[in-house]
Amino acid sequence: MQQGQMTRDEMVGLARAMAPAMRERAVTYDLQASFPHENFADFRSNGLMGVSVPTRFGGLGATYADYVRVSEELGRSCGATGLTFNMHNATMLWCGAVADLLDMTPAQRASHEAIRTEMYRGVIERGDIHSQPFSEGLSPGATSGVATKAVPVDGGWLVTGRKIFASLSGAATFYNVTCQVPGEDEIRLLGVPAAADGVQILDDWDPLGMRGTVSRTLLMTNVFVPQSNEWMPAGLYNQAALRYPWLFLSLCPSYLGLTGGVLETTRLYLRGELPGQAAGARRDHPIKQVGWAQMQLKHQQSRALMYRAIDEATIDPTEAQLVLGWAAAITVMEHAAEVASLAIRVCGGQSMLKTMPLERMYRDSRLGSTMLPWSAEVCLERLGAAGLYD
Repeated sequence: MQQGQMTRDEMVGLARAMAPAMRERAVTYDLQASFPHENFADFRSNGLMGVSVPTRFGGLGATYADYVRVSEELGRSCGATGLTFNMHNATMLWCGAVADLLDMTPAQRASHEAIRTEMYRGVIERGDIHSQPFSEGLSPGATSGVATKAVPVDGGWLVTGRKIFASLSGAATFYNVTCQVPGEDEIRLLGVPAAADGVQILDDWDPLGMRGTVSRTLLMTNVFVPQSNEWMPAGLYNQAALRYPWLFLSLCPSYLGLTGGVLETTRLYLRGELPGQAAGARRDHPIKQVGWAQMQLKHQQSRALMYRAIDEATIDPTEAQLVLGWAAAITVMEHAAEVASLAIRVCGGQSMLKTMPLERMYRDSRLGSTMLPWSAEVCLERLGAAGLYD
């Protein structure tokens, strides 16, 4: 059933209404390194599960720019929920708004429309959760080849491979993996059913931060994937990654929101209004005001770059546009950690207690710069060569 088109503010409002419950639950998810099932149940109830699903398929019809604001709002309350929600929405966007921009033959377009109609129906009617584990620990590139193989058989493929940091492990309905058919150059995006024979979730999960993502190792051994689970026609993922790489920025809003959450926590502390703090107000101390000013500067710089990169995103970006995107990725991720460090200094020793939210936010903030495919190192490498060669 098609829903009415919501405004961006209304979509963000749905996420903001969840904030009190999300902040309370974030403590448990972090301590137990457990998946935010309750938050996803709320996504199903309020419609956010389909925020990036076009309205004609029953979703809320968010543009990429709309989604970025929603994701930011979720990250403000729980970084791990923001990241896991992003893994689900990445597939919704690749197959929806991005696919509509790409070149396809009429036959490919018709096939894709039929397949995504059923995929979206599963999300809207059953509450299916899509994970998108790409990393194999082999290469930082998005389309530089993968080791996971898909061997054609009657009705589909047998998929064998290994994906590390497979977020939503044990919670996803589908693990949407990049893979290659032996002898082909194209990368395929196939939805591996979580309940299929040959799917295993390995390794313990006890990381530094973003513990609620439950990003364990996904091992697939001759897993049958039906043809109807090829979410994009063969070769279209390659085209999407090269012609609309902006979706590789979709991890950043979670960290931008996390940075905003750090600021709000620090503001309450300086006013003496943070629940559980032992000290009174500290806002009259000049040195703390300096730290607070520095935190706001970095946050505003991150928001300005991120919003500009996304709001100006076009298919087939120029090198100058890509430079903006790489700069935005680095700035958002690095500033998240820097702002969290400043918050610890401003708020003092008690902020590192497990009973205080800054301790969790500080750990979560350290991880953004490592996240592929547009990690800080990858973006710095590309920025280092930009404009210097033909």
